[in-house]
Amino acid sequence: MNETQPIKNIGDFQRDTADCWQRLPNKTFFFVLLAAWLALFQFLGNSVLGYVHTPSLFTWMYRAYNNSDISDDGDCMFVPFLVVGLFWWKRHELLDSRLQLWGPGLGVLILGIILHLLAYVAQLPHISIVALFVGIYGIMGLAWGTEWLRKSFFPFFLFAFSVPLGTHATFITFPLRLLVTWLVEVTAHLFGIGIVREGTRLIDPTGSFEYDVVAACSGIRSLFATFLLATVYGFFTFRSAWKRLFLMSLALPFAVLGNFLRLFMVIVAAEIGGEKLGNFVHDNWISSLMPYAPAFIGLFLVGNYLEKCVAKSKLAKAEAK
Repeated sequence: MNETQPIKNIGDFQRDTADCWQRLPNKTFFFVLLAAWLALFQFLGNSVLGYVHTPSLFTWMYRAYNNSDISDDGDCMFVPFLVVGLFWWKRHELLDSRLQLWGPGLGVLILGIILHLLAYVAQLPHISIVALFVGIYGIMGLAWGTEWLRKSFFPFFLFAFSVPLGTHATFITFPLRLLVTWLVEVTAHLFGIGIVREGTRLIDPTGSFEYDVVAACSGIRSLFATFLLATVYGFFTFRSAWKRLFLMSLALPFAVLGNFLRLFMVIVAAEIGGEKLGNFVHDNWISSLMPYAPAFIGLFLVGNYLEKCVAKSKLAKAEAK
């Protein structure tokens, strides 16, 4: 089974998995080190015994992902599954590398240990999460060498999206809230809707409606999803670093655009039918998709345009020869 032979059924999947497992060297070495590393973070991973009273970093992460009262990080828990899926997608490319033990990988592992010790003493579990992934990257380097590390940097980089920000996201969410409310205020005035903005609140002067753009409505979830999509799409589609970075840079304006459109729809509905109609539009599941639609459509349109530019460039070079 190879990449030119697509997996068509469960039998093909099992045979391909068995073949990949047989080709993977230093398995015992890697998984023993990985088990010891994970055990460290299970039993001595978290020193903050406050609202999550557990020494396990993994339990702390799970609670942080699901504590909607203080965070909006629920999507983070799906990132490891995405990364594992992408590793599977790249399995043959990785296994075709020159795989060998690589001593300097120990330096990366030691860096992870130092980071975790500092974070443990300073009670910074977010840094311990970074240390966890740095250590795993070092263990992979120890077991399989530099070529594996180079080829696996993406998707391993995506683990950065699994660090829950919680209340630390305020430096992102508050400017987003201010920006979207300002955009809605300016646009509403252009359409003759006389709303007043006070910070992150939008108020009708007659008192018929009032909306406060709270942190959960800042667009952070759509920004997270858009940035993640732009990163994956960029790395899958382009080899050029500037094209990848360009797509990633579009995540912010597209996410802001989507959140602006949703909030503006709410204000227009409230202007027409009062706060009750505005709330209906706000709570409607179709409206909840609005922050994602412009972002996803915009990314694919831009990506398609860049792909066509690349194809034209290759064709021009071929004709020149």
